[in-house]
Amino acid sequence: MDSSIDLSAEYVDSGVSDVLEQLDHELVGLNPVKTRIREIAALLLVERARQNLDLATTKPVLHMSFTGRPGTGKTTVAKKISQILHRLGYLRKGHVVTVTRDDLVGQYVGHTAPKTKEMIKRAQGGVLFIDEAYYLYKSGNERDYGAEAIEILLQEMEAQRDGFLVIFAGYKDQMNEFYRFNPGLYSRVAHHIDFPDYNNEELMKIARLFLSEQNYSFSKEASICFESYIERRRNLPFFANARSIRNALDRMRLRQANRLFERKEDLLTREDLMTLEESDIKSSRVFQGEIEGHDLTQKLKE
Repeated sequence: MDSSIDLSAEYVDSGVSDVLEQLDHELVGLNPVKTRIREIAALLLVERARQNLDLATTKPVLHMSFTGRPGTGKTTVAKKISQILHRLGYLRKGHVVTVTRDDLVGQYVGHTAPKTKEMIKRAQGGVLFIDEAYYLYKSGNERDYGAEAIEILLQEMEAQRDGFLVIFAGYKDQMNEFYRFNPGLYSRVAHHIDFPDYNNEELMKIARLFLSEQNYSFSKEASICFESYIERRRNLPFFANARSIRNALDRMRLRQANRLFERKEDLLTREDLMTLEESDIKSSRVFQGEIEGHDLTQKLKE
């Protein structure tokens, strides 16, 4: 038997290099997150190499916790993690099943166990991504069945170390509180990864990527105006990073379409159809200090 192995060749042949390149291309910034994912991939490649050379090895615990605000790429990274683990043979399928409390917790005695086990069954061979996981636990509520769901998850995470991967996700402060009340869960999560907010420059780059994917672009004036939009929007409530940027661009495309439609008698050029102008951005309610696209602020006051 050959007593050596070429890790670089293994890295390329496994397809992991392709997944990491996609991650770099699809997600702006997030350098600490990307570094951690590369470290995990390197660990798994080395573990597989050790196994191939008949060296003692144990499958590493891979359950994870993703903390950060909405729109910071947690779901995208979960999909890439699943693909990496599948290509390295740690997961049979490599799919992601996204769930919330409502998918796991029942409303009466005997309802929670089958719901939770059904979601675990669907995630077999892949990733069970639990969004806003802290809602599973409601302290002081003896009639809540979230604790039962957590207990089942703990049992299955321990019993099926290579059956599926669990990723708990949510806001950092709430997740820290969640783990404080569930120390057994915290000890079974090997990788705690924090997703930072994007800065203004990164959000602008994300906006350009979104537009480019759909064959749109900013005019010079619109580009300057959207920089101002970003600064204003991130200081308003319910800011969701890349998600808020995508929603804003959808509304600006709507205003562009109406602006062009009003030019009924004019012939439209390719450039007309592709270009967002300053007026498409400037008419946003964000420039009046209001959140655009929903009435959450008013609803919270009611």
